[in-house]
Amino acid sequence: MHQDQVLSRLAVSLAIGLLVGLERGWRTRDEREHQRAAGLRTFALAGLTGGATGVLALDYGGVVIGIVFCGFALVFAAFQWLESRLDRDVSATSAVAGMLVFLLGALAVTGPLVPAVAAAVAMTLLLAGREHLHRWVAALSWAEIRAILTLAAMSFLLLPVIPDRSIDPWDAVNLREIWLLAILIAGISFVGYVAVRVFGDRLGIVVMAAAGGLASSTATTLAFARLGKAEPGAARLLAAGILISGVVMLVRVGVVTVGLNRALLGHLALPLAAAAVVMAGGAAAILLRRRQAQAGPVLPINNPLAVGTALKIAGFIAAVLLAAEILRRQYGDVGVLIIAAISGIADVDAVSISMARLGGGDLAVPVAAQAILIAVAVNTVSKAVLAGLVGGRRIGITVAGLSALALAAGLAAVWAQVAWTGA
Repeated sequence: MHQDQVLSRLAVSLAIGLLVGLERGWRTRDEREHQRAAGLRTFALAGLTGGATGVLALDYGGVVIGIVFCGFALVFAAFQWLESRLDRDVSATSAVAGMLVFLLGALAVTGPLVPAVAAAVAMTLLLAGREHLHRWVAALSWAEIRAILTLAAMSFLLLPVIPDRSIDPWDAVNLREIWLLAILIAGISFVGYVAVRVFGDRLGIVVMAAAGGLASSTATTLAFARLGKAEPGAARLLAAGILISGVVMLVRVGVVTVGLNRALLGHLALPLAAAAVVMAGGAAAILLRRRQAQAGPVLPINNPLAVGTALKIAGFIAAVLLAAEILRRQYGDVGVLIIAAISGIADVDAVSISMARLGGGDLAVPVAAQAILIAVAVNTVSKAVLAGLVGGRRIGITVAGLSALALAAGLAAVWAQVAWTGA
């Protein structure tokens, strides 16, 4: 390593120490001089010491870092222990921060710069956010902690060991994809729980619906319907959330399909826009009426992570996928529209993406557009039915009525488009 590179790396090591020391020094700014063990200068020197040790390690090997670090850690921890005795404040944060600054300073010289700097910034943010983090942890319930751990286990422990292959003779159901879907559904439930706690029931539902619509409007519908069953008084609010997720789904389908195949723009833009406007108008009317009315019942979400419900929904979608593949093999490629309708019961993404890729190639563009619109229409109907079956009569009637109006608007747009263009 050239001398200029060594100097620039040492400057980064010093900057890491200064960054952390700035936060530590500001936190102890009210203490008198010589009564604090580590502040701006100490952490800056710790980073520079780590950098200098890294320079030595370039010539004498990484063992130098280990030896110097042990001595540094002992001295630094001893001063922190003396300070804690004088202040009667037992905390290992500054000691751990000092050791980490040393190691990051060494990494800045001997390894890649970006991870060292990123880790320093992340550490400073954690140190600066102490009060917020403490309040957040104090506000958590055991059910919420258990939900976080369960979702983490589903995502990072179980998902990597699940085989990424089909489990049926028809090559229709991929176990890993189904498990991913279960994680997605459970995650939407958890995001909704957090949103309601942070923003309140009305705004929280809107945030959850928009986020859920980006991922899976079907999963969002079922999650909202489950909540509607538990609290009938919030049925109309939850119905508005289902409609919002449907609007996001329509926009998402339009953007994705047109992005993949611009030839579909003329066939899809008007019907999707008409249906989205009706749904958005219905959701807005419900939300405005609730805002003007007296406060209704607070929406209770006692289970942050409905794993059982998520697994049941994922199993249902797997069954639909299996049935669709069996029918496709039975009727052949001529049944594209039938397949689109069946697939639309559970999801529109698979149909919209596949049709966008086939349109203009193996499949005529108008047929591809028809398949996408059929899948969207069937998906809208299926969500209305599921909302009624899972959430009860009140939420079902609201969703079904406005969904029917949206479908009528979309159908009228298709008719007007055909009458105007003849295509």
